[in-house]
Amino acid sequence: MTPARAGGTRIVLRKRFARLKGPALRAHALAVYDELHRLYPTAHCELDFRNPFELTVATILSAQCTDKRVNLTTPAVFAAYPDAAALAGAVQEDVETLVKSTGFFRAKSKSLIGMARAVMASHGGAIPSTMDELVVLPGVGRKTANVVLGNAFGINHGVVVDTHVGRLAYRLGLTKSTDPVQVESDLMPLFPQDSWTMLSHLLIWHGRQVCDARSPRCGSCTLRPRCPSAPLDQ
Repeated sequence: MTPARAGGTRIVLRKRFARLKGPALRAHALAVYDELHRLYPTAHCELDFRNPFELTVATILSAQCTDKRVNLTTPAVFAAYPDAAALAGAVQEDVETLVKSTGFFRAKSKSLIGMARAVMASHGGAIPSTMDELVVLPGVGRKTANVVLGNAFGINHGVVVDTHVGRLAYRLGLTKSTDPVQVESDLMPLFPQDSWTMLSHLLIWHGRQVCDARSPRCGSCTLRPRCPSAPLDQ
């Protein structure tokens, strides 16, 4: 195949995917989900936690930080502050020392203590299990709330959109937006609600293992035949 023809064929493929909408787009989305689930049947949240409090703390710490680094940091944090009551009474400088390696440690420490104090004041020390109650806690936005609801409480309220999910959703033609709020809004109607938490895990795992931000391994990707962003000359 000549380069000109390869380019022309690639344009046709892109146009075909660009026209996908309604039932056709949903069928494409479900096929993507099925293949990802085949590839990663054990996909799960990679933050280590034992209860909703620990997951809330870990997720706050994961902002602009890898899960691996967070998991190296949280054992000491949980040993020092095993629950909201302990963390609410913490001295910020002490928390900063424990979480410094995760980056933005002053802001994160302030958020952690503020979150714990709010949980003690309004929820008797227990992490709440609704979106409305979670997002008003210091350091907890919609993404963090979705992580906690889906993984600690088994509640599929929305889709966690981190950098991996946003990137893959766009590359796979599931959204035309790069705004996390809009990406979540675009994804939710395409998948059954009981799959929303797993959907995030699957996209994150594929993003880490295959669909890298800078050097996606399209040649070995089994989603390549249905991916509008994949080159056809590999």
